[in-house]
Amino acid sequence: MSAGLSWEQVSAFGDEVELEIEEQLEALAELGIRHLELRSAGGEPVDLLDADQLARCRTALANTGFDVSAIASPVGKSTLDAPREESAEQLRRCFHAAAALDSKLVRIFSFYVEAGELDAVRGEVHERVGDLAHLAADAGLTLLLENERGVYGERPERLRELVDTVRSPALQVCFDPANFVQAGCDAYPAWELLRDDVAHVHVKDALPNGDVTVAGSGAGAWPEILADLTAHDYRGWLTLEPHLHFVLEGDGRTRLRAAAEALKALLG
Repeated sequence: MSAGLSWEQVSAFGDEVELEIEEQLEALAELGIRHLELRSAGGEPVDLLDADQLARCRTALANTGFDVSAIASPVGKSTLDAPREESAEQLRRCFHAAAALDSKLVRIFSFYVEAGELDAVRGEVHERVGDLAHLAADAGLTLLLENERGVYGERPERLRELVDTVRSPALQVCFDPANFVQAGCDAYPAWELLRDDVAHVHVKDALPNGDVTVAGSGAGAWPEILADLTAHDYRGWLTLEPHLHFVLEGDGRTRLRAAAEALKALLG
């Protein structure tokens, strides 16, 4: 295995495999993974899990020796028409989940914006993300701002500008090479532009036509990115997010195994 990177840094989304938290953890454990990026449990998104559901998650994690690498919130996967307080309240619910499950990281997005409106709404996006970062700083948590198709930070230049403008220690980057490829961006130049603020990495790949594939089989520059992570002694998470349901036959466990085996092959 590559020096500087370890399978112990590998986490995974479990809700692409199973609905119930116990079965998610079982599927990950079969692959030697002991860290879960929690997006949903029992079909309920993490920001809507009530006290009993969070207690069930906490018990399942404790019983299996798992921890939560990050809370994969949907905050910022909305348009700017939504009131600011709506996103703030959604984030506070995610903070509650993070506290209940002993996580310090919460993934967010930078709001859906039409391509022709990017310049017009720049200031509002900066303010909204800055407000969310301020809430996170007060709570002692870190937000992971993910590049996603269709959001303000879809392209690396916009994401770089957004992080530089907010400039908060509570705001870092969740880097997803496949999402950049699907947005028509070259993955490695995007990595070079953003790497100094990357604290979290999602592991999947994409072909130039947009089809998702396992890491190393697409245009996501995975060998180069992993080499750079090793060279810079990266200590964050590598979270498997297969998204292979449209392109690979079989059940969720089969698809997760394919994603895990590809990453293991890259790590050596």
